[in-house]
Formats: sequence, C-alpha cells, structure tokens
Amino acid sequence: MEQLGIHFPSLVVYLVNFGLLLAILYYFGYKRILRVMDLRSERIKDSLEAADRAKSDADRAQELLKKEIDQSRRDSQQLLEEARQSAGKYRETERKKAQQEIESFIGKAREDIEHERNAAVEEVRSHFAELAVSAAETIISRSLDKKTHEKLISDVLDDANKINGE
Repeated sequence: MEQLGIHFPSLVVYLVNFGLLLAILYYFGYKRILRVMDLRSERIKDSLEAADRAKSDADRAQELLKKEIDQSRRDSQQLLEEARQSAGKYRETERKKAQQEIESFIGKAREDIEHERNAAVEEVRSHFAELAVSAAETIISRSLDKKTHEKLISDVLDDANKINGE
C-alpha cells in the first residue's frame, strides 16, 4: 500500500482523530444544531399555520364583505324603486289636483259666462221693452201703462224663445 501513498499507521491515527472529533462534535455540537433546527422547524410550521389561518380569515372577511356589498346593492335598488314609486304617486296626485283645479276653473268660468249671458239677456229685454213701449206709444199715439206693456213684451219674448228652441 505504500506504493499507493497510503501509510497504514498514519491511516489509523487519522481514523482515531476523526472518530474523536466526530464524537466531540456529536456530543457538543450536533445536539445543539438539531435543537436549533427543530426550533426553527417549529417556528416555520407555526408561521405556516398562522399564514393559513390569516388566509382563511381573509377569505371569510372577503366573503362577508361580498355579502354586505350584495345586500347594500339590493337595499339601494329597493330604495330606488321606492323613490320611483313615490315620485309616480306624487306626480299622479299633482296631476289629479291640477285636473280638479282646471275643472273647478272651467265650472266657475261657465257659471260666470251663464250669469253674464243672463244679465245681458235681461238688459236687452229691458231695453227692448222700453223701446217697444216707446214705439207703441208713438204708433198708437196714446199712452199705455208701463206694466202692461212690459208683460206683453215679456210674453212675446218668451214665445220667441220657445220657437227658437231655448
């Protein structure tokens, strides 16, 4: 073996040194290194579990937020629909009020027109009666009493109204 460059007594000394070094390192260093690695492994495991919990909490919070947003949308749609209905009811109420006011105004205008018409007819009758009496006095050259003439003219006008279809 010496030809290969291996010296047997040196090899035994190297092996004994290596064994002693290995035993010393194992006793003083290996257990501590394993303990530190185990602690680190536990911390990593705890961190992973905390991350999983945080992820699941975030997922739950996101789902809850999504439900709240959906509920808010439904509520806002309902409020919007209620506002539309209220506006429609208000419009209808105002339309009915306006219609009633218009009908009232038209009724009052008709009454005023009828009243004015009747007043005008009465005025025409009275003037006509006076003119007829005056004309009759001049034609007959004698004076008749006014009441009789007015009755006569009124009767003639009533007959004329009946004939005209009033």
